[in-house]
Amino acid sequence: MGNHANAVFQMDEADERIVAALQEDARMPFSEIARRLDVSPGMVRQRFNRLVEMGVLQVAVISNRLVLGHSFMAILSIDVDPGRVQEVAEAIAEFDEVIYLVVLAGTFNVMAEVSCRDGDHLLEFLEQRLGRLDGVRRFESFVHLRIVKEVYV
Repeated sequence: MGNHANAVFQMDEADERIVAALQEDARMPFSEIARRLDVSPGMVRQRFNRLVEMGVLQVAVISNRLVLGHSFMAILSIDVDPGRVQEVAEAIAEFDEVIYLVVLAGTFNVMAEVSCRDGDHLLEFLEQRLGRLDGVRRFESFVHLRIVKEVYV
Protein backbone atom coordinates (compact mmCIF):
# COMPACT_ATOMS: atom_id res chain seq x y z
CA MET A 1 0.00 0.00 0.00
CA GLY A 2 1.06 3.57 -0.56
CA ASN A 3 2.25 6.02 2.07
CA HIS A 4 -1.28 7.27 2.55
CA ALA A 5 -2.77 4.10 4.08
CA ASN A 6 -4.68 6.03 6.77
CA ALA A 7 -5.75 8.95 4.59
CA VAL A 8 -9.34 9.18 3.38
CA PHE A 9 -9.37 9.29 -0.41
CA GLN A 10 -12.24 10.85 -2.35
CA MET A 11 -12.81 9.28 -5.75
CA ASP A 12 -14.38 11.34 -8.50
CA GLU A 13 -16.69 9.98 -11.20
CA ALA A 14 -13.80 9.05 -13.52
CA ASP A 15 -12.09 7.08 -10.74
CA GLU A 16 -15.36 5.28 -9.96
CA ARG A 17 -15.91 4.39 -13.62
CA ILE A 18 -12.34 3.07 -13.95
CA VAL A 19 -12.81 0.89 -10.85
CA ALA A 20 -16.20 -0.32 -12.14
CA ALA A 21 -14.67 -1.31 -15.48
CA LEU A 22 -11.86 -3.22 -13.75
CA GLN A 23 -14.36 -4.97 -11.47
CA GLU A 24 -16.20 -6.09 -14.60
CA ASP A 25 -12.96 -7.42 -16.14
CA ALA A 26 -9.69 -6.96 -14.26
CA ARG A 27 -7.74 -7.58 -17.48
CA MET A 28 -9.55 -4.88 -19.47
CA PRO A 29 -6.96 -2.83 -21.37
CA PHE A 30 -6.58 0.83 -20.45
CA SER A 31 -7.37 1.62 -24.10
CA GLU A 32 -10.83 -0.01 -23.74
CA ILE A 33 -11.53 1.78 -20.46
CA ALA A 34 -10.43 5.07 -22.09
CA ARG A 35 -12.78 4.44 -25.04
CA ARG A 36 -15.69 3.86 -22.65
CA LEU A 37 -14.91 7.04 -20.68
CA ASP A 38 -14.04 9.08 -23.81
CA VAL A 39 -10.63 9.99 -22.41
CA SER A 40 -7.00 9.13 -23.29
CA PRO A 41 -5.43 5.82 -22.27
CA GLY A 42 -2.69 7.87 -20.56
CA MET A 43 -5.28 9.47 -18.28
CA VAL A 44 -6.65 6.04 -17.35
CA ARG A 45 -3.12 4.74 -16.67
CA GLN A 46 -2.31 7.81 -14.54
CA ARG A 47 -5.55 7.46 -12.55
CA PHE A 48 -5.03 3.73 -12.10
CA ASN A 49 -1.47 4.22 -10.85
CA ARG A 50 -2.63 6.91 -8.42
CA LEU A 51 -5.43 4.65 -7.09
CA VAL A 52 -2.88 1.87 -6.51
CA GLU A 53 -0.37 4.22 -4.87
CA MET A 54 -3.05 5.66 -2.57
CA GLY A 55 -4.04 2.15 -1.49
CA VAL A 56 -7.53 2.38 -3.01
CA LEU A 57 -6.80 -0.51 -5.39
CA GLN A 58 -4.62 -3.56 -4.94
CA VAL A 59 -3.61 -5.74 -7.84
CA ALA A 60 -3.76 -9.41 -6.88
CA VAL A 61 -3.89 -12.83 -8.47
CA ILE A 62 -6.44 -15.15 -6.87
CA SER A 63 -5.93 -18.81 -7.69
CA ASN A 64 -8.86 -21.16 -8.02
CA ARG A 65 -8.10 -23.56 -5.17
CA LEU A 66 -10.82 -25.97 -6.37
CA VAL A 67 -8.98 -26.47 -9.66
CA LEU A 68 -5.76 -27.01 -7.68
CA GLY A 69 -7.38 -29.85 -5.72
CA HIS A 70 -8.09 -27.95 -2.51
CA SER A 71 -11.86 -28.27 -2.31
CA PHE A 72 -12.14 -28.86 1.45
CA MET A 73 -12.32 -25.58 3.32
CA ALA A 74 -12.91 -24.69 6.96
CA ILE A 75 -12.95 -21.74 9.29
CA LEU A 76 -10.98 -22.16 12.50
CA SER A 77 -11.62 -20.22 15.70
CA ILE A 78 -8.42 -20.36 17.73
CA ASP A 79 -7.84 -19.50 21.40
CA VAL A 80 -4.26 -18.32 21.97
CA ASP A 81 -2.38 -17.67 25.20
CA PRO A 82 -2.78 -14.02 26.26
CA GLY A 83 0.25 -11.92 25.43
CA ARG A 84 1.24 -14.22 22.54
CA VAL A 85 -1.58 -13.50 20.10
CA GLN A 86 0.47 -11.61 17.49
CA GLU A 87 3.38 -14.06 17.66
CA VAL A 88 1.14 -17.12 17.29
CA ALA A 89 -1.00 -15.48 14.58
CA GLU A 90 2.15 -14.84 12.54
CA ALA A 91 3.22 -18.48 12.98
CA ILE A 92 -0.21 -19.73 11.87
CA ALA A 93 -0.11 -17.40 8.85
CA GLU A 94 3.02 -19.23 7.65
CA PHE A 95 1.11 -22.50 7.04
CA ASP A 96 0.36 -23.01 3.32
CA GLU A 97 -3.22 -24.11 4.06
CA VAL A 98 -4.08 -20.77 5.69
CA ILE A 99 -5.64 -18.43 3.14
CA TYR A 100 -7.10 -15.81 5.51
CA LEU A 101 -6.24 -14.90 9.07
CA VAL A 102 -7.43 -12.19 11.46
CA VAL A 103 -6.87 -11.32 15.11
CA LEU A 104 -10.16 -10.92 17.01
CA ALA A 105 -11.50 -9.60 20.27
CA GLY A 106 -13.69 -12.15 22.03
CA THR A 107 -13.70 -15.75 23.25
CA PHE A 108 -11.39 -16.78 20.41
CA ASN A 109 -8.64 -14.33 19.54
CA VAL A 110 -7.57 -15.66 16.12
CA MET A 111 -9.68 -16.81 13.18
CA ALA A 112 -8.25 -18.53 10.11
CA GLU A 113 -9.71 -19.88 6.92
CA VAL A 114 -7.93 -22.94 5.59
CA SER A 115 -8.03 -24.77 2.29
CA CYS A 116 -7.22 -28.50 2.21
CA ARG A 117 -7.39 -31.37 -0.28
CA ASP A 118 -9.84 -33.40 1.82
CA GLY A 119 -10.89 -34.28 5.36
CA ASP A 120 -7.71 -36.28 6.01
CA HIS A 121 -5.59 -33.30 5.02
CA LEU A 122 -7.59 -31.04 7.38
CA LEU A 123 -7.24 -33.57 10.22
CA GLU A 124 -3.49 -33.81 9.67
CA PHE A 125 -3.23 -30.00 9.65
CA LEU A 126 -5.24 -29.66 12.87
CA GLU A 127 -3.50 -32.46 14.78
CA GLN A 128 0.07 -32.31 13.51
CA ARG A 129 0.60 -28.59 13.01
CA LEU A 130 -1.99 -26.25 14.51
CA GLY A 131 -2.63 -28.38 17.60
CA ARG A 132 1.09 -28.69 18.32
CA LEU A 133 1.86 -25.00 17.92
CA ASP A 134 3.08 -23.56 21.22
CA GLY A 135 0.58 -20.95 22.45
CA VAL A 136 -2.53 -22.50 20.88
CA ARG A 137 -4.82 -23.38 23.79
CA ARG A 138 -7.80 -24.76 21.85
CA PHE A 139 -9.58 -24.39 18.54
CA GLU A 140 -12.89 -25.13 16.91
CA SER A 141 -13.38 -25.90 13.22
CA PHE A 142 -16.31 -25.11 10.97
CA VAL A 143 -16.21 -27.00 7.67
CA HIS A 144 -17.59 -25.24 4.58
CA LEU A 145 -20.49 -27.08 2.99
CA ARG A 146 -21.25 -24.50 0.31
CA ILE A 147 -20.04 -21.00 -0.52
CA VAL A 148 -23.13 -18.90 -1.08
CA LYS A 149 -21.38 -15.57 -1.62
CA GLU A 150 -17.75 -14.63 -2.15
CA VAL A 151 -16.81 -11.05 -3.00
CA TYR A 152 -13.43 -9.40 -3.44
CA VAL A 153 -13.75 -5.66 -2.87
